Amino acid sequence: MTTTDTMTCRERFLRACTCQPTDRPPIWMMRQAGRSLPEYMKLKAGYKFTELVQDPKLAAEVTLQPIRRFGYDAAVIFSDILVISEAMGAKYELLDQGGVKVDFALNSKADVDKLDPSRVLDHISYTPDAIRETRKELGNERAIIGFAGSPWTLASFMVEGGSSRENLRSRAMLYNEPKLFNNLLEKITEATITYLKAQIEAGADVIQLFDSQGGTLAQNKFWDVSGRWMQQIIEAIDGAVPTIVFARNVHHNFTETVKTGANALGIDWSINLSDVCKEIPDNVAVQGNLDPALLIAEPEAAATEAKRICEEMRRRDGFIFNLGHGVPPEADIASIQAIAEAVQNFRNGNAEPQLGT
Repeated sequence: MTTTDTMTCRERFLRACTCQPTDRPPIWMMRQAGRSLPEYMKLKAGYKFTELVQDPKLAAEVTLQPIRRFGYDAAVIFSDILVISEAMGAKYELLDQGGVKVDFALNSKADVDKLDPSRVLDHISYTPDAIRETRKELGNERAIIGFAGSPWTLASFMVEGGSSRENLRSRAMLYNEPKLFNNLLEKITEATITYLKAQIEAGADVIQLFDSQGGTLAQNKFWDVSGRWMQQIIEAIDGAVPTIVFARNVHHNFTETVKTGANALGIDWSINLSDVCKEIPDNVAVQGNLDPALLIAEPEAAATEAKRICEEMRRRDGFIFNLGHGVPPEADIASIQAIAEAVQNFRNGNAEPQLGT
């Protein structure tokens, strides 16, 4: 019997997370749930985004839609990093023109003091419940990914009052009011640990931390403002499940991202994966890093680049195929399908893995 006959998608994904041989790279895509899928757009027409997130059955349905269509190895639970903000008292909304808006920007110690991380599950137990609903349909065939934003990334949204390309206000606050910013990061970290432990208890197989704003920090600030807080979260998880850190544009801080203790690092599209592998230990998996622009390119071009990345990583145990960021809303379904099939039809040159070990 071949490994393809005996390895489930879940086994393939978990083996790759822990740098064990697999028959082919497992594949999932950040922001694969929702966005461009016609079935999602049809469902979304009757609901606000937050209503979908906060209804476990609807969130599970959105989570499962890309699995049914593309057969990914892992399902990432449909949610948003700002649910932590809302659970602590700062509500948010998605804007029609794109981006997010938080109810109030944090301007003072009084604003930070109002945030309460002690009872987050009173407000956001819907995400663990959505994981349970998803598991009912998936069984053990496919992995489920739970997630949260990194404390720095979430703090920057809360200080800026929404989306910001440069995070100038939050970066200035780091220098002007370091104790206050530290207090904010402590509260977010506490809430995130509680939230992620509940996701694991509900059945998440892997946890990913999204540090999408990590690259806006000065090199000498990354560890103190972002890395060490992610390390605290990963230490609190204590190996219950594998962890992935996706820190965007932190090429100058790979040593610190490894130091977080994550099993795998997500890599953006602006660097070759083979170059990353020269900088990180062999026991840290690599996830990435297709340019998301290829999802709006012709299917042939998208498939060719997907195959190139797989070929580049052929001999490295511990490779998960993904994008270098999230699925864009205008993604072409045909291009996504071409990428998925290219990866699913690829075969590694690794030795046949011994399952069950």
